[in-house]
Amino acid sequence: MELDIHGKQINVGDALRAHVVDKLGEIDQKYFNHATSATVTFTKEGHGHGVIKVTISYLVSKGIMINTEAEAGDAYGAFDSAAEKAAKRLRRNKKKLRDHHDRTNKTPEAEIIKARNYTLAMEEASGALEQDNKDDDNGVPQGDDPIVIAEMATTIETITVSGAVMRLDLSGENALLFRNAQTQEINMIYRRSDGNIGWIDPSQEKKTKAA
Repeated sequence: MELDIHGKQINVGDALRAHVVDKLGEIDQKYFNHATSATVTFTKEGHGHGVIKVTISYLVSKGIMINTEAEAGDAYGAFDSAAEKAAKRLRRNKKKLRDHHDRTNKTPEAEIIKARNYTLAMEEASGALEQDNKDDDNGVPQGDDPIVIAEMATTIETITVSGAVMRLDLSGENALLFRNAQTQEINMIYRRSDGNIGWIDPSQEKKTKAA
């Protein structure tokens, strides 16, 4: 497993690096043993408060990423908390990961949709938006399009609904777009405010109209 360990405004010494390598290696061997890479970032937060934030991005299989973070008064405590979150998610999905391992690593190219992933600026966070939102000579509001502040390539894979739920749980993200392996329709799952998972499936609406 390839490891990228670095710090922002903090020096990551040999002892801490060794601790990270041992801990992630132990987690991988215990729960999955197929991880390909991981990035661990230590960041010093605040001004003089001595809070350390750790972010772990852990690629356990093709297209399956675990993202966790934690804060503590010291680097070891923050990392151990973030690593335990990753271990807990792996433990919860251990059987599903093993069952899906062969398929997720042999997904035909035809089952993958290439797309673009855009990050849009929040209106209150962008002074440029306030300047652009002006009326033209006819009183029609202008400049309503959001400002793109980041863009990257991404993919939409063909997977089962249970596989999508597993990926959402592991990643810690709020939503996941995928192509339903059963219906071949673009679906989305998302985290609801009540803690449950929402599922949007256009094919069910088509069936209702057809009936």
